Parts: sequence; C-alpha cells; structure tokens
Amino acid sequence: MQVTAGRPVVPVSSHCTTERRREEPPAEARTARGWLPRRAAPTVVGVDPRDEVRDFLSSRRARLSPADVGLPPSAGRRRVAGLRRDEVAVLAGVSSEYYARLERGNLAGASDSVLDALAGALRLDEAEQLHLRNLARSAQRPPRGRRPAPRRPGGVRPSLQRVLDSMATPAYVRDSRMDILATNPLGRQLQSPVHRFAEHSGTTPNTARFAFLDPAGPDYYVDWEQVSHDCVAALHAAAGHNPYDKALTDLVGELSTRSEAFRTLWATHDVRLHRTGTKRMRHPEVGLLELDYDVMEIVEEPGLGLVAYSAAPGTPSADGLALLATLAATRQAEATPTAR
Repeated sequence: MQVTAGRPVVPVSSHCTTERRREEPPAEARTARGWLPRRAAPTVVGVDPRDEVRDFLSSRRARLSPADVGLPPSAGRRRVAGLRRDEVAVLAGVSSEYYARLERGNLAGASDSVLDALAGALRLDEAEQLHLRNLARSAQRPPRGRRPAPRRPGGVRPSLQRVLDSMATPAYVRDSRMDILATNPLGRQLQSPVHRFAEHSGTTPNTARFAFLDPAGPDYYVDWEQVSHDCVAALHAAAGHNPYDKALTDLVGELSTRSEAFRTLWATHDVRLHRTGTKRMRHPEVGLLELDYDVMEIVEEPGLGLVAYSAAPGTPSADGLALLATLAATRQAEATPTAR
C-alpha cells in the first residue's frame, strides 16, 4: 500500500481504478440502536485486464520454487521469490522474451497450446486454468463484446421461482457477483442475517458484502476465514470471466475501499470454482448448523447458479433445519392475508 501525504492510498484491486471525491467513511456498523446508514461507495471508472493478467501470472510464479517443478537449485542467492521468468519460459517451452510479454499482460494472440503450456509450467489447478483462459478470451474481444446480459426485472423467471419454492431444503439463486436474486422461504430464514443487513443498508442481498461489511458476518460464518477467502476467490474468477461488468467492478471497489481483509485477500489473486462444500453457520435462532451445499449452474442463464443446502439425516443440524422450517412456515403463514 502506498502512502501519500500521510494517508494510505487504497488499491481497489490490481486491475481497478477509482475516483474518490472525499475520504470514505467506515462500513455500516451495528450498534445498540441498529445499523448506521450505508455510505456511498467509490465510483469505479475503469478496469485494466492487462494488470490482472500481470498480477495473476506473477503471483502464480512467485509461489513455486525450482524444487517444486523439478529444476536444480541455482547457485547463490535468488533475487526473486519463487521462479524466475526465464525458468517459467523454459518449462513452458517458449522464449524468455515471449513469456515476459505475456506476463506484462499481453495475452492477445496466445494459442491454446501456449495457454496449456503456461498452465503446466505454473502448476495451475482447474479453476486457475479456467481463469487464465477467460483472461485470454477477454484480451481477444473488445469491451463492448463482453458486457453482461441485462438482469431480469424482479429476480428470476417464474418457473425457476416455482422450482425453488417446491424444494424442501434451503435454496436460493445467485449470480456471479454473489447477489441473491431469489430464494425459497427456508432459504430466506437460513440467511436471515444476510437479508436483514441488506434491508438496513439499502442494498441487494449479497453474501460477500455481508461477510466483509456486517460485524455479524464472522459470528454467522463459523469458519469466516475460509468463507471470506472463498468469496474473494469466486469474485476474482468472475472478474476474469468478464472484467467489463460494471456492477461487479463497483462491488469490488466498494469492498476494497471499506474492508482491509478484502483488500488483503484480493491481492492474492486466488480463484475458485464454487461447486460444492460444507459450511458451518451459527444461526441466531437455532444455533450451530453444519450444512453441505451444492451449486447447480443454470444453463439457460449463464452466470446464475442454484445453491441448495442439506444436512445429514439424524444429525443435530438436521434437527436444526427442521426447526428452521417450522419457523419459516409459521412466518410465511403470518405474512399471508387470510381470506374472509
């Protein structure tokens, strides 16, 4: 982080530039009287995918040692952390000059075979390989060809909402920015702290914003460190897929400006495919829940995923979900007008 005139200049991300007219206030804070009003986020005015390419490749190179990739140790003291550029070039079978050009952010024209060679040289996992290909694809297309599809007014199509409502487990639909677009009653009850924070802050329910900006986030997510890392990694993957998504860039700018934890994690350039796993949540009404989740991509609407939670039968978490379902049904009945 740079310091100018005694004040830190906060990097929104390695590939975002921001315009700030005044010092940003802290995030929403919950007090004995409730939430403080949400302050305006910075306006993000530009995205530079070349910087993202540079930082991603250099960070993957820095995490590897010669021994990790089968190279003999070099004599004397190494001046760089991890592999040198020329060592990556040797492993990928390209010239040092060409690899240096790639790491400067110029992926335009890189063939699939070159990308495969880079992935092998840098020991990229599946999510990282996909991220590299998305970055290369973004470099090939003009910005106007990478705009996100307009969001459907009112959330999701009615048939998809009916699918959610028919499910007996907590379920919701989210987009690549981690906005919650639709949910069923049990899903809303499970994520009631997320929805409550969104209502008080005047924002769309968003799991990443809740995790980093609501003081209740670390209490709700028992394994907050892992959840926060996964959130940032998923957002980074989304940014690589479409760096010209202004809503996503605005979200990254807001979180980077207002959360030091987010800034630190964003600088790692880790990416992740959000498909399946286990989360532990400390629900304010039913206590600790350990739930498995599965993400099903919605083919008809790229970028959307249906997330469903479940508990192993006969466990305390299954009992907790049953109690949560009773609460959700009771509140839904109370909110439904009775016929006279």
